[in-house]
Amino acid sequence: MELKNKVALITGGGSGIGKATALLFANEGARVMVIGRTEKELQDTVARIEEIGGEAAYVLADIADAGAMRAVYETISDRWERLDVVFAHAGINGVWAPLEELDPEEWKQTLDINLTGTFHTVKYAIPLLKRSGGSIIITSSVNGTRIFSNSGASAYSASKAGQVAFMQMAALELAKYKIRVNAICLGAIATDVEQHTERRHIDKAREPVDYPQGKIPLTDGEPGKAIEVAQLVLFLASDRSSHISGTPIWIDGAESLLMG
Repeated sequence: MELKNKVALITGGGSGIGKATALLFANEGARVMVIGRTEKELQDTVARIEEIGGEAAYVLADIADAGAMRAVYETISDRWERLDVVFAHAGINGVWAPLEELDPEEWKQTLDINLTGTFHTVKYAIPLLKRSGGSIIITSSVNGTRIFSNSGASAYSASKAGQVAFMQMAALELAKYKIRVNAICLGAIATDVEQHTERRHIDKAREPVDYPQGKIPLTDGEPGKAIEVAQLVLFLASDRSSHISGTPIWIDGAESLLMG
């Protein structure tokens, strides 16, 4: 019960990695607030937590909306009067296309959700976290941090690189309040995110290159699992990582070392 009596917020908690983390946190004793934009998914996450005897709630909210995120933390304060862990996971892949074809509104949407949304998630959590310290974990990516060869991913990569820089700035600023801030940089993980990615003419932007056989060395090309990411997030949320802050951690089976 590594998170017994603690309160955790998870954005994007209705599916994939966010859902796996919410269930793991609840199993470790945390009371969990899940945030997302699809009510049915959030309801299912809460129901599954309650089935195992945990306590959870959800709020429909868009992380790109500052007012909505302020209201989320007011709800947490009213319900539980504390906050210990923030998992800023929600984000999109957005549109992948050559720079000449990428529409400014497509660029803006990706940055608004991935980077500005992370800012909102962290900013409005600070007053609650300052009460007793805590841990913030931000989901970044191998793209924009180690890999720059995924053609057309300019907006996505810029948002993910920005998250790491923001994380490091926040880690230093918030250390005096005993608030730790770290980022996980995901490689290929088996979720449904690819189904929501629009790719247009990315071959136009691609530089021809041949990689050794097997995209992910550790698993002979098989993607990672959501629960494997959730276990890393649990470590960063727990007291076992009490001296770790300002650190990006790559979880990709050595994929980025091969492809970067």
